[in-house]
Amino acid sequence: MRLFSTTFSLRTRLFLAMILLVLLACLMILGATYFQYQNEAEDYNLFRLDRKENQVRRHVNYLVQKNGLLNANDSIWALHQEELKAITEIHKVEFSLFTLEGDPLFVSFLPLKIIANNYHLDERILRDIGNQTGDRFLEKNEDEIGKFQSSYSYLRTPGGTPYGILFFPYFEDVSFSENELNIFLQRLYQIYLIMMVVSILAAFFLARFVTRSLERIRRQMDQTGLLKRNEKINLKNATREIQSLVNSYNKMIDDLEDSAEQLAKSSKDQAWQEMARQVAHEIKNPLTPMRLTVQSFQRNYDPTKSNHRAYIQEFAQILIEQIDTMSQVANAFSDYATLPKAQLKMCDAVEVTKRATEIFEQEEVVFSTNVEKFEIPIDRTQWIRVLTNLIQNGLQSIPANKKPEIKVQLNVTPKFLKVSVSDNGMGIPKDLKDKIFEPKFTTKSKGMGLGLGIVKNIVEAHHGSIKYTSEPNQNTTFTIKIKRTENE
Repeated sequence: MRLFSTTFSLRTRLFLAMILLVLLACLMILGATYFQYQNEAEDYNLFRLDRKENQVRRHVNYLVQKNGLLNANDSIWALHQEELKAITEIHKVEFSLFTLEGDPLFVSFLPLKIIANNYHLDERILRDIGNQTGDRFLEKNEDEIGKFQSSYSYLRTPGGTPYGILFFPYFEDVSFSENELNIFLQRLYQIYLIMMVVSILAAFFLARFVTRSLERIRRQMDQTGLLKRNEKINLKNATREIQSLVNSYNKMIDDLEDSAEQLAKSSKDQAWQEMARQVAHEIKNPLTPMRLTVQSFQRNYDPTKSNHRAYIQEFAQILIEQIDTMSQVANAFSDYATLPKAQLKMCDAVEVTKRATEIFEQEEVVFSTNVEKFEIPIDRTQWIRVLTNLIQNGLQSIPANKKPEIKVQLNVTPKFLKVSVSDNGMGIPKDLKDKIFEPKFTTKSKGMGLGLGIVKNIVEAHHGSIKYTSEPNQNTTFTIKIKRTENE
């Protein structure tokens, strides 16, 4: 799990990190102080227990020596109960005395468990006293009067021989300790609160100071662009890391300007190359039907026939149409414009389409229609260019060992003028179907790949659409649909 969300800014992260560090430090110091106070309180109480117990032991030893109570029976001890009781008054403590066997000699206070044991010390306690270092056993008790510590230790003669057992309970002044601890913690809380407020202010200004240079670099980078003049960053008194970042940014600006200049030059060169390709393609496009027309005229012209003048007239008309197309392309290039815009005029679509197919060999290209005449607004030269381009592509896709079959079919429906051009060529692979109408795409070893892209643009300029279907190694059919207008 991440400490901070990735949506936080660097300034916010630094601010929160410093506050968290201060908070953790305060909690650790507070915890250490509390445990240190508890240990000191425990040591202090243990010291008081030892001191008071030693006072009681010396006083008891004095009375035993004075009154000759060593090895005396219980009845002798009973005669001096008042003197032993006076010790509790003098030292303001409670204690009890037992024989080495655990029988009571004097009782001023005992825990309930010893009282329940008929005022006799348990065998476990007798055993633990002898096993502890210094012949002393400490035990924590919880009785109806509260929590207290009990000390069981041997009473010894001046020669060191044990003659009895001293039970000494120590009652801590818990109320005073807790009150003192609470006062101390309250003062500590106040100090930590002041420290936290000071830390928040310091963290805020420190985070702002650290990120100020980075913020300026960020704003400068946001304004950086490829197509505008970019300014370098100059910072005073920047740290070594920030200065290194600034130097890298300034170097990037220099490299970006160089790249922009190279890109501009490359874009200009590419634009000219693209224009040259399109013009070359558009000029080359009518040359092919012109060549085919001339070849057909050479083979079929017979001056002895009666209709030779009409044949020459038709031949000349086809050449003039193609020359007009080349002239329009040349004029468009000379004016630094795009390819000629469609000049839509009412024409007989059947007659124009049929003329485009007659340029090619009749046995290769078969034209059919469901109407004899249909007037529709089209650009005559561009329409012929579309059809000749599709027919040429179809012929070029047919293998040399296969007889070419191109079918051009014109159908008029209530809503559309539909023209389809089918071939029996190699078809279009499925992985290339999305690229067919892209500029400069081609599957032929020769050609610039602009034909179908230009065909699509011309069809769309006629407010139509072009689609195709293809079966690999079998056929391809391009279908053009031009929407009919209400005036037709």
